[in-house]
Amino acid sequence: MARVHYAWVVAGVAFATLVAAAAFRAAPGPLMVPLHEGGWSIVTMSAAVSVNLVLYGLTAPFAAALMERFGLRRVVSAGLLLIAAGAGLSVLAQAAWQLVLTWGVLIGLGTGSMALVFAATVANAWFVKRRGLVMGVLTAGGAAGQLVFLPVVAYLVEATSWKIASLLIAAAAVAVLPLVVALLRDRPADLGLAPYGGDRLVTLRPVRGNAAGLALAALRQAASTKAFWALAGAFAICGATTNGLIGIHFIPSAHDHGMATTTAAGLLMLVGVFDIVGTVASGWLTDRIDPRWLLLAYYSFRGVGLLLLPWLLADSVHPSMVVFIVVYGLDWVATVPPTAVLCRRLFGDQGTIVFGWVFASHQLGAAAAALMAGIIRDSFGTYTYAWFGGAALCALAAVLSIGLRQHRDVPPPTANTGMRHTDIEAETVADLTP
Repeated sequence: MARVHYAWVVAGVAFATLVAAAAFRAAPGPLMVPLHEGGWSIVTMSAAVSVNLVLYGLTAPFAAALMERFGLRRVVSAGLLLIAAGAGLSVLAQAAWQLVLTWGVLIGLGTGSMALVFAATVANAWFVKRRGLVMGVLTAGGAAGQLVFLPVVAYLVEATSWKIASLLIAAAAVAVLPLVVALLRDRPADLGLAPYGGDRLVTLRPVRGNAAGLALAALRQAASTKAFWALAGAFAICGATTNGLIGIHFIPSAHDHGMATTTAAGLLMLVGVFDIVGTVASGWLTDRIDPRWLLLAYYSFRGVGLLLLPWLLADSVHPSMVVFIVVYGLDWVATVPPTAVLCRRLFGDQGTIVFGWVFASHQLGAAAAALMAGIIRDSFGTYTYAWFGGAALCALAAVLSIGLRQHRDVPPPTANTGMRHTDIEAETVADLTP
């Protein structure tokens, strides 16, 4: 019987870690209704969540560089401890700034230390074959973990209190920490292995410069290309129309229409279930189909869903809402595998860190949408204009995606950039094409 490559053990640990880290991402939606009834304004809570989303995104490229410098295990362990501290201390919050510190700063930094750059780093370092599929599975783990926790958090909020839900999140982060310490390894060469699908040992020259310098050097080079801005703009819209709008405001919007919070949370849980199927399938398709066409399709379907949402919301679940949930679930983060692969194709060895910056735009878009939707709700008494705005943005993202070039349009990094290079093998253009 063939021995299982250790890359799959690393991928399994990464999957469990991303699911646990996603627990907090489930919390704001169910908590907003009881906290609002307790005297907190929607704008105040939206602002706290926006701080979290901004830091979640802006931490990503620096976390990718830290992983290059110090390894996966150290960075991921530190991130889990920050999540546990932020979630645990939030039960003591008595003022807005304390909520921002715990929900926003601590958990934003912790989740940002992993998130999708963690998945991209694992896929790029440990896999030559099946990169798209692995990226899809890990992405699905993070997104599905966020949504599957929703009914649990909603139930605890109604049955006990929001503080119990926060302590559960802290416990989830702590529980996975021993798994990371015991099994996660930084790169195949540490175990004397070639990456999965590779036939040669890949050794790396020491990374020079500090992590901030590595991240900023990658940004400077990438920002000189139109491709980077197209990827970043489209992915910002992806964040706005998932985490920012649906993830944060679907439950309070459904509550406005008379739907029970637990029912709305259950619908978002179904989004998480179908997201697993959609994102894994997207990873499989990304290994075979031009990623630009996939992104065009994903953003188009999402835009149509948001355009119709105001007419689908009601006090109970109708078949049309179920169709929306299924389609939106399949499409939720299906954009990630093709976006990550395009970053790798266009920016080579810098692709993971560049993807970190593209992911930062994703979270900036989510933060802006979370705040603007709260302002729209408080100003007009309805979320309708927020849904319409999201639909228009999806049309723009579709145009940006299909206009991307297919192959690298920047030179490979030079010695003084501080980026790492393989000593033995390098990917060719043929390796980067489907």
